[in-house]
Amino acid sequence: MLAFIKRRQLTFALLTCFIFVLLGSYFSLAHNQRKAAASKSDRAPLQNFAATSAAHASLDSDNDGLPDAAELRSFMDRENFRSWFTFIAEGQFYQVNEQWNAEQRDCAGLVRFALREALRRHDRAWLQKMGSAYTPIAADVSRYTLEQGPLGEKLFRTAFGSYKDGDLSNGAFSEFADARTLKSFNATFISRDRKQAQSGDLLFFYQPWVQKFPYHVMIFLGDAKLGDTPGSDWVVYHTGSSATDAGTVKKVQLSVLDHHPNRRWRPVESNSNFLGFYRLKILD
Repeated sequence: MLAFIKRRQLTFALLTCFIFVLLGSYFSLAHNQRKAAASKSDRAPLQNFAATSAAHASLDSDNDGLPDAAELRSFMDRENFRSWFTFIAEGQFYQVNEQWNAEQRDCAGLVRFALREALRRHDRAWLQKMGSAYTPIAADVSRYTLEQGPLGEKLFRTAFGSYKDGDLSNGAFSEFADARTLKSFNATFISRDRKQAQSGDLLFFYQPWVQKFPYHVMIFLGDAKLGDTPGSDWVVYHTGSSATDAGTVKKVQLSVLDHHPNRRWRPVESNSNFLGFYRLKILD
């Protein structure tokens, strides 16, 4: 009888251990499943964020050919860019900077040089490279810089159409743009009325009989930043080079150009060769 009772106690103890082991395995499995689900849930926002960021990098909501990520959307970024862009362009009238490639010194080359340098980080290294004439005049553009921007050094659109993935590698963007390319793909027409112009806008002229370079571009400064030059209608431009002349940078008021001896260079609405004021798409 005693042996029977002991066998029953042993059987009960074994059964109890088995039940505890089974329950332990069940709860451990459930815990691991919950942990895996939580980990997957934690990763989902990161994956969604990466996918969203990639989509935003190629988004062109206004179909102007530039990705939204390359456009200056805040008021302060636009104002800071205008300050640097016009300051650098105007500075070439007083002393052409060595960083401006001598082979690209023409009217469009002035725009390219000033635009590119306006988007850089204006830190101590930049100031030392540019020379003693350059001092910080505004904050850097925070939205987009050459160092971190989606276009890199290929700032200029060269073809019609909205922006899409692959444009940087298929030739739709370039480091180079002549005056026609600037007008056609990188700027938006504003008006032929100078009252509608803002600092940093571009003026275009068209001379169809000039076969090689029929388009000419100037940069509207508005108020000048350098020199004792009162007035709010200043422009700066490079005259372009020729076989016998390297050309030069000029700074002049629109009110003076209104009386240019050659009527086709007068920036007035009655001059059909004057195409009007255009705004860079990164500002529009």
